[in-house]
Amino acid sequence: MAAAKSLLCAGLFFSLCALAMLTVAIYSDHWYETDARKHRERCRTFSSRRNDPGFIYISNSSLPLRASRARTEPGTGLLTRDRRQMFALSAADECSRRYNSTNMGLWSKCHRQGFDQDIDELIRKGSIARCSYIKYHYSAANIPKNLSYNMTKTIRQDEWHALHLRRMTAGFMGMAGAIILFGWLVGLLGGCWDQGLMQYVAGLLFLMGGTFCIISLCTCVAGINFEFSRYPRYLYGLPDDIAHGYGWSMFCAWGGLGLTLIAGFFCTLAPSMQPVPSQCSKTRPENGTVC
Repeated sequence: MAAAKSLLCAGLFFSLCALAMLTVAIYSDHWYETDARKHRERCRTFSSRRNDPGFIYISNSSLPLRASRARTEPGTGLLTRDRRQMFALSAADECSRRYNSTNMGLWSKCHRQGFDQDIDELIRKGSIARCSYIKYHYSAANIPKNLSYNMTKTIRQDEWHALHLRRMTAGFMGMAGAIILFGWLVGLLGGCWDQGLMQYVAGLLFLMGGTFCIISLCTCVAGINFEFSRYPRYLYGLPDDIAHGYGWSMFCAWGGLGLTLIAGFFCTLAPSMQPVPSQCSKTRPENGTVC
């Protein structure tokens, strides 16, 4: 009996901690972070190179010895060099576009404080906002005019796909939190009334909430990878010298998932640890035993 109570109390405690961690992860903006300081330094060095009339700058990609043999991509009719120039960025093109150090959550994308003095100064003046809301409704993307019809159609289809992934991430994470909260209430009532069935149902609810949390985190990772792999690369890709990775909110969500699964295991195991009450169907003394 004591072991069953201990398992139930541990399961309820872990589920409450998991719910707190998931709540912090949902309302924080550090799921994914980028650091563009090295890229800014490289572009500052690139822009300060010699530009006097006696100096001619030639990039390495334009040298004859470095030029690759022209070959045609199968099924596209484009040369490999032309395809690379269409989807990749040169050093000048990368530096012509401004990349900021940002941190992103489920609801907003913010400039990181202390990473860019110019951005911080504009934010203090009120010229720009530190955070911008992430849209969960479809809006026409700002597509350049010089793209072909097929590329424009691909970008719009990718916008729909990315929107569905964002909706799935937020929706399943919200459902996971609601199911864990409901399971905690059921488990608490089962412990107060000493109902093994309610404890077992609470454990199943925790496991269901963990399943929804897994779906949400997987769609979140898939959505982030999809955003950075979209075409054309010069609009959606990141240069190699920009550091990017998952923030503490993502690890907080994974920690909440682990605690949820542990809580589900403890609560489903607790009823089996309770002693089975002896039942006697006869009321007359038989063989020296009185029921």
